[in-house]
Amino acid sequence: MNSSPMARMLRLCAVAGLAISAHWAVPAWAAGAMTTGGLTSQPIGHYDFCRSHPNECNIRPANLAPAKMTDGLWRKLANVTARVNAAVKPLSDLDNYGKDEVWTFPDNGYGDCEDYVLEKRRQLYRMGMSLADLLITVVRKPDGEGHSVLTVRTDKGDYVLDNLTDKVKAWDATGYRYLKRQAIDNTGRWVSIRDGQQVLVGSVQ
Repeated sequence: MNSSPMARMLRLCAVAGLAISAHWAVPAWAAGAMTTGGLTSQPIGHYDFCRSHPNECNIRPANLAPAKMTDGLWRKLANVTARVNAAVKPLSDLDNYGKDEVWTFPDNGYGDCEDYVLEKRRQLYRMGMSLADLLITVVRKPDGEGHSVLTVRTDKGDYVLDNLTDKVKAWDATGYRYLKRQAIDNTGRWVSIRDGQQVLVGSVQ
């Protein structure tokens, strides 16, 4: 079904918005950890990303312990979230690349939700964080749309970096329905999240 560029823009999971605040204040840490299940299907966009970036998808982190949450780490997460959200302009894959479900780094300055996630993950990894603690995660928004966020595992619980807000939130304070995320021990594998529902985006079974 064809739709106008404006309609496609309204459906973007990446929306433009001015950051009201950088959210530097450290919260009273109370997030729990997600409960994950067994191996599950890999989103088709990630499968294609792995074909074009094979070295991104065969990493098995040696240290699987969650990151230690500190004031410094919190400021780092807030800073990267705000910086990437401001630097990348929202644009659908169809308008950007001429096809749907293209997961890639937003090196041309444009992207949708998965591209914001990949860039935040790349920057935090370069800052020394383990990929076991930086997990691409597929969710369902309250309106039923599919969406992707970055889950950051810490010893104070799991937190979410989102392109729809500059605020770093506990995973269970977002209002999202969590479906699947990368496995902590293998960047090319995905695991289900307890109580998740069928993923709205295409998957490789």
